[in-house]
Amino acid sequence: MAYHTAADAALSYQPCRYGESRIDFRGPQKDLQSPYIAFVGGSETYGKFVETPYCDRVGQDVGKTAVNLGYINAGVDVFLKDTGALNICTNAETVVLEVLGAQNMSNRLYTVHPRRNDRFLRASTLLKTIYADVDFIEFNFTRHLLKKLEANDADKFELVRQELKNAWVARMKTLIQTLPNNVVLLWMSDHGPDDVEASARTEGDPLFVDRDMLEQLRPLVKDIVEVTACQDDIDQGYDQMLFSELEALSAREMLGPVVQAKTAKALSAALLSQA
Repeated sequence: MAYHTAADAALSYQPCRYGESRIDFRGPQKDLQSPYIAFVGGSETYGKFVETPYCDRVGQDVGKTAVNLGYINAGVDVFLKDTGALNICTNAETVVLEVLGAQNMSNRLYTVHPRRNDRFLRASTLLKTIYADVDFIEFNFTRHLLKKLEANDADKFELVRQELKNAWVARMKTLIQTLPNNVVLLWMSDHGPDDVEASARTEGDPLFVDRDMLEQLRPLVKDIVEVTACQDDIDQGYDQMLFSELEALSAREMLGPVVQAKTAKALSAALLSQA
C-alpha cells in the first residue's frame, strides 16, 4: 500500500554522480567496469516513488549491471549537454532511451533551464509575436505555459505544438546519433503512440509525441519497445508506491510499480532476443 508518511520516512534514492556528470542520478552507484546497460530517461526511468525501478529488474533478468541515468522531469537537452552521461552511454553494451516529452527542451519559441528542463526561462521574440497579449513573466514551468497558451488561443497553439514536435524529432536524432549504435527506444505511457487525440493533449506523457515521430527515429535505433499502461495497473501501482503525504498528488502522475514491472518484462524479452 502507499505510505503517507513523514518526508524523512519516504523512499531513499541514494543519489550519486558518475565521473564528470553534473547530474545527481538514483543510486546506489554502479560499477562501470563490468558490462552494463545504461538507462536514460526522465521520472519513470528514475523510478520516482518506486522501490525497484524497471531498469533494476531488467538488469537482473538479463544478467547485466543496470546503470540508472534517469533524471526527474528531464528533457532531451539535459543529456545532450552532460558530457559525463554521454561518456557512460558510449561505453555501455546497450542504451535504453525512454521517449521523453516535447515540452521540456529549448526551441525557437522558448528557452528552458539547461538541467531542470521543466523550468521555463524566457519566451523568444517569435512566441511573443504570436501571443502578443500574453505576459510571459507569470510562467515558471513549461507545462503551465503550454496549457495557458492553448486556453488563450487554440488556433495559434497549433503553431506551438507543431514547432515542439519538429524540434523534438531533430533533437532526438541528434542525441541518438551522439550515442553508439546500440540504442533501444522505450515508449512507456498511459496511451499508445497511435492515439492521436491523447498525443495532442497538454496532459500526460510523453507530451505531443506520436507514431509518425517515433517512426522517423526507427532507422537510427536497434528496436522500439512499447508499453501502454491500463488504468487498473496504474491504480494498483499507486497503492504500492512509497511517498509522503505532501507527495501524493505527484505520485498520481506516475505510472507506478505494476507498470514498471511490465515494462521490465517487455524490455528484458527484447534485449534477450538481440543477444
